[in-house]
Amino acid sequence: MLLIRKRRAYRNEIPEWVEYGFSVPTLFDNFVTQKVRQPSFSHTGVSTPAVNIIETNDDFRLEMVAPGMRKENFRVELQDAVLTIAYDHEDNRTEEGSDWKYRTHEYNYHSFSRSFAVPQTVDVEKIEAHYERGILNLTLPKKEEARTKPARQIPVS
Repeated sequence: MLLIRKRRAYRNEIPEWVEYGFSVPTLFDNFVTQKVRQPSFSHTGVSTPAVNIIETNDDFRLEMVAPGMRKENFRVELQDAVLTIAYDHEDNRTEEGSDWKYRTHEYNYHSFSRSFAVPQTVDVEKIEAHYERGILNLTLPKKEEARTKPARQIPVS
C-alpha cells in the first residue's frame, strides 16, 4: 500500500518545487498543495529515478540517482519556469536475446521525463548540470536578493 501525506497550502502561500505529474485526479493537488513529496513512480507505475532537492543559503541542488545511464542521453530544459529532466533510451537487448526468458528482471533502463516548477528566487541564467558516478547534479543558484544576509550585530551601549 502506498501512502502519500499531503500538506494543505495556506491562502497566501506559493508552493515551491512542485513536481508536475500527468495524472488528472492528482494534478491539481500536486500543483497547489504539495511540495516535493512525490514517490519515485510515474503515473504508469514504472519506476523513475529518485530525486533529492537541497536548499542552501546560496542555491538549490537537485540530485537525481541515475546509475548506469549515459550523460549524453539526458536532456535538461527550462521553459516558462518549468525545469524538465528527460532521459531517452531504447532497450536494444531484446534484439540480442530474442530467445531470452527473464527469471528475474529487477532493473530496467527506460526513457522518462520529470518536470518541476522552479521557484522565482532562482537565477535561471546560471543553472548548471553535470553527471558523475551515477548521479545527475543540478545547481540552481538563488538571485542575490533571495539570499539570507548574515545577522548584523548591534552594539549595546
